[in-house]
Amino acid sequence: MEELLDIYDAAGRKIGQELRSRCHGNPALLHHTAHIMVFHPETGELLLQLRAKDKDIQPDKWDTAVGGHLAVGEDFESGALRELAEELGITEAARPLKLLFFRHIRNEIESEDAAVFRLECAGPFDFDRREIQELKFWSPAELFSPENRRNFTPNLCAELDEMRRRHWL
Repeated sequence: MEELLDIYDAAGRKIGQELRSRCHGNPALLHHTAHIMVFHPETGELLLQLRAKDKDIQPDKWDTAVGGHLAVGEDFESGALRELAEELGITEAARPLKLLFFRHIRNEIESEDAAVFRLECAGPFDFDRREIQELKFWSPAELFSPENRRNFTPNLCAELDEMRRRHWL
């Protein structure tokens, strides 16, 4: 069964629900997501995931290590904790998440309002190979290399640019 998402207008008002597949590529259907930037506690490098070849959108692209649509009626922090457990196998609720910023992301692939959280964790990670091909920590120099960024999702690029703007990377 396909996932339903709460959808919003540009002012942030909930206007109903829609199938996830209809939200992709439709800038009029805004949805909410929670993304977690996972940093290595010793090196400060950022963990990224290589999206699985079977992903419905943007397969074989590097993306935020943890991220996903909020379930119907779910708040940002609950969604972030759920995604953390589903994508990386981290289930300890004691892991401190720090809200970094909200970002309005609008592009031809996805239009979403994202709450971006920070987590420091070196692993180990238990991830589903149907969802994630590979996990890798990246240095700031690697993250902003034009050659590497061609292989990043537009959403990841927008979030990295926000991190740099705030001098957090």
